[in-house]
Amino acid sequence: MVPDLTEYKWIIPDFIWELDEYVDFEKLTKALPDSEDLAKLLPDFDKIGESLRSLSGFLTPGKGIFHLVELYKPALSGDLNSSPGDTAFRATEQGCEAEKQYKKVSLEGELLTYLKYQRMLERLEKENKELRKIVLQKDDKGIHQRKLKKSLIDMYSEVLDTLSDYDASYNTHDHLPRVVVVGDQSAGKTSVLEMIAQARIFPRGSGEMMTRSPVKVTLSEGPHHVAMFKDSSREFDLTKEEDLAALRNEIEIRMRKSVSDGCTVSTETISLSVKGPGLQRMVLVDLPGVISTVTSGMAPDTKETIFSISKAYMQNPNAIILCIQDGSVDAERSIVTDMVSQMDPQGKRTIFVLTKVDLAEKNVASPSRGKKRNVSLPMKALGYFAVVTGKGNSCESIESIKEYEEEFFQNSKLLKNCMLKAHQVTTRNLSLAVSDCFWKMVRESVEQQADAFKATRFNLETEWKNNYPRLRELDRNELFEKAKNEILDEVISLSQVTPKHWEEILQKTLWDRVSTHVIENIYLPAAQTTNSGTFNTTVDIKLKQWTDKQLPNKAVEVAWETLQEEFARFMTEEKGQEHDDIFDKLKQAVKDESIKRHKWNERAEDSLRVIQHNALEDRSISDKQQWDAAIQFMEETLHSRLKDTESVIEDMVGPDWKKRWLYWVGRTKEQTIRNETKNELEKMIKCNEEHPAYLANDEVTTVRKNLEARGVAVDPCLIKDTWHQVYRRHFLKKALGHCNLCRRGFYYYQRHFVDSELECNDVVLFWRIQRMLGITANTLRQQLTNTEVRRLEKNVKEVLEDFAEDCEKKMKLLTGKRVQLTLLQVYWAEALWGFKRLHQHFELCSEAYWEPM
Repeated sequence: MVPDLTEYKWIIPDFIWELDEYVDFEKLTKALPDSEDLAKLLPDFDKIGESLRSLSGFLTPGKGIFHLVELYKPALSGDLNSSPGDTAFRATEQGCEAEKQYKKVSLEGELLTYLKYQRMLERLEKENKELRKIVLQKDDKGIHQRKLKKSLIDMYSEVLDTLSDYDASYNTHDHLPRVVVVGDQSAGKTSVLEMIAQARIFPRGSGEMMTRSPVKVTLSEGPHHVAMFKDSSREFDLTKEEDLAALRNEIEIRMRKSVSDGCTVSTETISLSVKGPGLQRMVLVDLPGVISTVTSGMAPDTKETIFSISKAYMQNPNAIILCIQDGSVDAERSIVTDMVSQMDPQGKRTIFVLTKVDLAEKNVASPSRGKKRNVSLPMKALGYFAVVTGKGNSCESIESIKEYEEEFFQNSKLLKNCMLKAHQVTTRNLSLAVSDCFWKMVRESVEQQADAFKATRFNLETEWKNNYPRLRELDRNELFEKAKNEILDEVISLSQVTPKHWEEILQKTLWDRVSTHVIENIYLPAAQTTNSGTFNTTVDIKLKQWTDKQLPNKAVEVAWETLQEEFARFMTEEKGQEHDDIFDKLKQAVKDESIKRHKWNERAEDSLRVIQHNALEDRSISDKQQWDAAIQFMEETLHSRLKDTESVIEDMVGPDWKKRWLYWVGRTKEQTIRNETKNELEKMIKCNEEHPAYLANDEVTTVRKNLEARGVAVDPCLIKDTWHQVYRRHFLKKALGHCNLCRRGFYYYQRHFVDSELECNDVVLFWRIQRMLGITANTLRQQLTNTEVRRLEKNVKEVLEDFAEDCEKKMKLLTGKRVQLTLLQVYWAEALWGFKRLHQHFELCSEAYWEPM
């Protein structure tokens, strides 16, 4: 009639099994009377023995002897005041009573013993937690004088961070385990995480979306309850409310910064580590809550973005999906369960968590409804849990919530009506289950992932050898340092440009910039005067105005542009086989930014103005060589202007007869009219070669009437426009002829053209301009080599330092297949090193998970 209780040995506390160590049963056995004496006193003692032997089926030696001692305590003690008959009678009576009450005790005892055992276990775990905390604090203070090792979870988290950077850069995904926390908005997802982390670490808002980007939380055990961001050295003390508020504020700031303009959520992951006594070690990723409707203030694609982020994490075949659902609402209203069922239809890696069950129990009118709700869940899972995360007050402490949760489940109908088992409730049991599942998957997947990474790295190395056999592998930072050295060398080369080269470039560029003003505004107006005195006076006035207002500024602009051109030439010119085109974008960006920051010395114009004014006032040509150089300079300038004028006239009148016959082209109607007008004006100039630069009104009328007489209708404005180019060509040809005559005029110049019809004041003007250009070029060259090149070099160094600290800038400027292959190999190498350390940790210590550090 007695059931086999061997499967329920774990229910009995350990101290009962160890009772035989403290009670001398041999001594008690000797105290019993001999079998012959008992047989004389009690002839039916054999029957009583048979009854006792029937009880030995469940009172096994060394274990159930405690009950045997209690039942037969008078007989075993050898009480002298009681007769042997009374002793036997009492033993028989107690044995029968125990047999009758066994069924009742076996039913109630199992539950009571389990509850006692549960409370004892909790007390022992609390004591163990305190002891571990003391050990960790001693270890933290260096009492053991040993070098602290990184915990397994810290190493694993570093591997995930490395691969996360890789995923963000190259849009690939690893298959390492993570605990992905998904749920509908306001389902209590963040509260569950805080209960697991044992701290209020996340920002909160009533009805507002607070989780705007994925948050990776690495939980590990440590002597102090602290939190720290991956990219920061600051520790937040989670036992202080000030640090908790600062941590929540920092998380909210980081989330908002990660969200781009016009968006509501971000794919950028915020990495956070939390350490504390008794925390279960694992890596959780808190995702934005799933929404059903896009409300005002949200981006139109918010719903789709949240779905894509959640699916991207859940599609990892080794990810543990922690599906959070609000237990106070109907299951039909949940969105996340359908999404989780699609990603894990068999429920092999899903843990379902029902939150707010206290509200659900209050709202449920009949117990069957809650049971029905649990049964009707449309998804399969590894396990189902029910938790309570508070009473809805954000000011509640974690300890008060845990007490409320335990009190609720002790009196809950969910346990009394057997809807849930005791190990399926409370966040503490949930944390233990998730941690066990997490590390089981880590052990199973690490070696497999390491093999896959090794194969990928081998393929990358092979591809590098085939494409870049003579180049060393350099990551982005190493490439930047190499480019930095090349750029600084090129800037130094800029200071080694010869003075002659600088002055030639500056003089030529400056003349190209000011020649039009000199010819049009100074030389031509002065040449229209009737005598040399008026010519010189006009030239002096116009040169003085030009020097005061425009010339110094133009000279500085030319010098600055020349410096830019030379700098760009050194930066962009190819250096044969040594040229590396991977640096072109970076060099261009450095050049542009350096030039943008560079500003010419403001006092340069003032000193330059004085020098130019003194140079232009000098009219004394000292020797024949300078005279000939001025004539050559004048001839080159006039020939260039004459060529430009001929080109303008050709465009006005169209092709001549040779081009019309050879290239089979004709003139337009306007070109024909202009050609007739040009011919009529050339006749007028031939009649009067000393004609002034402007046509009188009666001359315009005469030309128009002559053309109309030949059937050509022409506008007076067209006549004046054509006259300007015709007279300009006539004047330049005449000036070139006069320049040729002045070749032998240096003798007359020395005598100030006394008793000579030859006047060469225009040659003197061009000599003054030429000398001013030479002196200006020399002055600018000194400013460049002594000041501006050094300042530019300083700017380049500052720009390179700024770029070195800007990772986004380097990623943008150093691109290409070569960079990608290098970085891929670097990332894989770092990941493999992390896997190697994890594998060694697993092999060296099978209990590595339980190590404190």
